[in-house]
Amino acid sequence: MEKYTITGMSCAACQARVEKAVKNLEGVSSCSVNLLTNSMGVEGNASSKDIIRAVENAGYGASLMGQGKSDDASLSGYDFSEEEEALRDKETPALRKRLILSTFFLCILMYFSMGHMIGLPLPSALSENHLLVGIIQMILALIVMIINRKFFISGFKGLIHGGPNMDTLVALGSSASFIYSFFALIRMGIEHVNGFADPSKYMNEFYFESAAMILTLITVGKLLEAISKGRTTDAIKGLMKLAPKTAVIVDRYGKEKEVPIEEIGVGDIFVVRPGEHIPVDGIVVEGNAAVNESALTGESIPVDKGIGSSVCAATINNSGYMKCRATRVGRDTTLSQIIQMVSDASSTKAPIAKIADKVSGIFVPTVIGIAVITFIVWIIITKDPGFSLSRAIAVLVISCPCALGLATPVAIMVGNGVGARNGIMFKTAASLENTGKTQIVALDKTGTITKGEPVVTDVFTVDSISRSGYSLINTSENELLKLAGLLERKSEHPLARAVVSYVGDLRAYYEDLDEEGEDITDFCVLPGHGLKGKYMGHEVVGASLKYISKITNLQPEVREKAIGLAGQGKTPLCFAKDNKLLGIIAVADTIKDDSAEAIKELKAMGIHVVMLTGDNQRTAMAIGDQSGVDEIASEILPDGKEAVIRYLSGFGKVAMVGDGINDAPALTRADTGIAIGAGSDIAIDAADVVLMKNSLLDVSGAIRLSRATLRNIHQNLFWAFFYNALGIPLAAGVFIKAFGWQLSPMFGAAAMSLSSFFVVTNALRLNLIDIHNRAGDKKVKKAVTGELLRDFRPDEAKYDEENGAETIIESKNKGTDNNIENNKEQDINERSESIIMSKTMNIEGMMCAHCEATVKKALEALDGVKEATVSHEKGTAVVELDKEVSEEALKKAVEDKDYKVVSFG
Repeated sequence: MEKYTITGMSCAACQARVEKAVKNLEGVSSCSVNLLTNSMGVEGNASSKDIIRAVENAGYGASLMGQGKSDDASLSGYDFSEEEEALRDKETPALRKRLILSTFFLCILMYFSMGHMIGLPLPSALSENHLLVGIIQMILALIVMIINRKFFISGFKGLIHGGPNMDTLVALGSSASFIYSFFALIRMGIEHVNGFADPSKYMNEFYFESAAMILTLITVGKLLEAISKGRTTDAIKGLMKLAPKTAVIVDRYGKEKEVPIEEIGVGDIFVVRPGEHIPVDGIVVEGNAAVNESALTGESIPVDKGIGSSVCAATINNSGYMKCRATRVGRDTTLSQIIQMVSDASSTKAPIAKIADKVSGIFVPTVIGIAVITFIVWIIITKDPGFSLSRAIAVLVISCPCALGLATPVAIMVGNGVGARNGIMFKTAASLENTGKTQIVALDKTGTITKGEPVVTDVFTVDSISRSGYSLINTSENELLKLAGLLERKSEHPLARAVVSYVGDLRAYYEDLDEEGEDITDFCVLPGHGLKGKYMGHEVVGASLKYISKITNLQPEVREKAIGLAGQGKTPLCFAKDNKLLGIIAVADTIKDDSAEAIKELKAMGIHVVMLTGDNQRTAMAIGDQSGVDEIASEILPDGKEAVIRYLSGFGKVAMVGDGINDAPALTRADTGIAIGAGSDIAIDAADVVLMKNSLLDVSGAIRLSRATLRNIHQNLFWAFFYNALGIPLAAGVFIKAFGWQLSPMFGAAAMSLSSFFVVTNALRLNLIDIHNRAGDKKVKKAVTGELLRDFRPDEAKYDEENGAETIIESKNKGTDNNIENNKEQDINERSESIIMSKTMNIEGMMCAHCEATVKKALEALDGVKEATVSHEKGTAVVELDKEVSEEALKKAVEDKDYKVVSFG
């Protein structure tokens, strides 16, 4: 995606016009303009010159971000100068200056036009000279108009280019007031020259103060809006400020020297002292420290780092001294990727914004039409041009397309910022919107619910089989643990590492466990069973219950204990010396401390929680019972998770939570793919949402934040539509006959100036949300209940190598006969019916695996589409159908996601 800085936009109509101009270019597959950040993201193969020319022809300015930088500059260091420049609040100082000057001259104008109404005397030279008073009012109004000339330049420029905007409405309203008053002043001058007795009657026809007041009040609103808009980008600007400017590196002579951050390269050794920011991502090669990673993960507790630990740029060394080797620099660092992700997400549009965009495109011309009609109707009814003009001007100045245009992007920007502060990254505005609509959450077991690393949970000696847990160690336990540690350290198996780690942790407290100078000889692996070796002439065996049973006689209670441990999802490792059982060490992948609480939170939200695992049913049930999930899909191979997600999608919106590596197909298939525990590797293409921390509580936090953001957008859109739906008829005088309500243009301008401020301020309330506070949780409206996987079979998804397409065979149609020959003909018929046809779509605009996932999701959501195989490299989507689907429907599904369908193969 190429990003551009756009200048000259003032409202949603400007945004819509720029988007329309660029989208009409050949080669542009998608275009998203952000009024909040004055930026534009474009995908496709159109040249930047054509894009900039299209924007300029529409009456606005454009420049390519990063233009003029060398490749080295863009890849080394933190050069976010253009992004920072685009986000820098340049409006507020200019608007403040305009407002001060406008207010000064407006106060003088109000004194001459209305001072007498509150008893303020005019100078004696002017008290009877109405013509001179009128001329002074005109000059003062003209000064205010010149101060605020930007409204007129932008407004009439847009009108000339066929794209009227909010400034057009302000300029027309103010100009109409001034011109009408100017002609009234001319008529007064003519009567004064001709010697008519009472030219003062024209004083009531002067609206110079209205012309100036409209501009001043709109400027007040613009200033408040600019201040609030500046605060919505505080999160991303704060992230940019975290980037260190210098680093201390160790040169080839071993000396330390401070260099600009741009000069550090991959492989360089850098030094971090207490209190300093880590300059780039790296690996610790010397020393240890406690590092505060709250800037990236939102976790305030420092993390201990030692040799081999990874560190990230912008985190703070709280204590300790480290030397690290740089692994990722410049725009490859975790901080840079987070900034880019937040920026890109804010540049995209949520689906809910489409209705506001459609309205914004026709809003201003419609309002101008209503104003003209209002003037005509009232001039017919009252024959009073002044009153009629006042009603038309009120319609123009009360209408606010800005509120419509800002309703969604300000909430998205603030929501993304809140997520970034808490280590939750939404890749697009659509993912921020859709996460809160989740009805089913599918959790991968290993590394998501569990810690992903086996640990010792129980130690039992043969003579104390009733004792469990981490109890005080006696002599027999010493021998068991010592021999187990010596034997298992010869193996690289994960279970062996768990035993070695456990014994190593205890060695500091129990001298009898010291293994220094001792070792196992004649070591060998018992394939499928365990390990064997000799210790000081004694044969030592660590193996499964089945194998140990063959070499020694086990007491019934020992056998029962081992079977009981297995029933709890643990792996009992039995150790024997000279064919005599020493005891049992139980090892298991235990659930994380917060998993049960997190799943409880999800269920309290009305979300159905499913656990996916490749473990056997007994182990899966044990973990499932501990964690509290609603359903379990056990013995699922990695490539079978995608089939489970596809099946669950038939019941509601599904979010898949996994590590983002072997879960990629399932993450892509889900309505929302959530990668958990990404740490420094946040660029996971298959995921829609990336969680920096390895905490399942962040899943409910992400859903909570999404719901709050969506609720905020609804409030903003309601206010924007309600304000205009009520304000325009009120200004037009619809309620005058019925209730006597009428609105002066000045009050209309005040209302307009506050409407956008209200929307932006409402969005800023999202900064106050605590994403881990369960107090406001409500159940999803359409909760999914029951045993969803009751009829699911792991073999429902099979790959047909001959036809090269996935074939779904309904288990209920397979029959119950186990004889293959009897079912052969039926299976063949089902296969032939399931594959009807395929269509190849040539698509422009796909740039990465995430684009592939978006197109794949859109196509497979259509009734009749079995599977879509998408390639952004080839620019194609091969769609497998099980019934007729029109090309128009396929094309619409893709183009609704802002990609362009070129042709069908």
